[in-house]
Amino acid sequence: MPDSHHLILFMLAGWLLNLTPGPDVLYIVSQALRSGVRAGVVAGLGITAGCFVHIAAASVGVGALLATSATAFTLLKWLGACYLLWMGVRMLMARGGDSGLTGKVEATASDRPAHSLKQVFMGGFWTNVLNPKVAIFFLAFVPQFISPGTDRQALAFVLLGVLFNLNAIPVNLAWALAAAWMGRRLGAVQRGLRWLDRVAGAMFIGFGLKLAFSDRPAP
Repeated sequence: MPDSHHLILFMLAGWLLNLTPGPDVLYIVSQALRSGVRAGVVAGLGITAGCFVHIAAASVGVGALLATSATAFTLLKWLGACYLLWMGVRMLMARGGDSGLTGKVEATASDRPAHSLKQVFMGGFWTNVLNPKVAIFFLAFVPQFISPGTDRQALAFVLLGVLFNLNAIPVNLAWALAAAWMGRRLGAVQRGLRWLDRVAGAMFIGFGLKLAFSDRPAP
């Protein structure tokens, strides 16, 4: 494990990286704006669970396989791209207007059945799991904080990966709280919620196309 100085740098770098907008952040914000803070938090927890899958996979060599095998990377890349495109199309075709999205966000969130939160959680989970670049990221970022002479490097990798993932929870919570706060207080946001699905859907399609046409990072 790194010393305390490098550990603090690791945590600060993780916060900065998690503040960067991407599919995960967009998913949290869109859910919190539409359905309130609880949905945003659940979306963030789904993404956190997805990251644990990547950490476990990288620790057993799946991440290294994705980094070195063009076939494996391409397969997961297209699965992830198709999932993002599917989510984008669903959002674009969602019906707004009188469906209740233009009412109070708090009421909308409280009226949602429990199983919808499960769907929100699984949406965040699969958004993260089906992005091969997350696995590549862990392989590229985490080892920089492991000394070459460290005993049991695989264990150090897992511990740092878990720390990075847990370190991201406050950032995800902050995104959810900020988006829910905006949804409650800005009348323009509430009136424009029927367009939220369209904007988010277009962005998810953009992320899906970007992933589909991305190249495998150099090993």
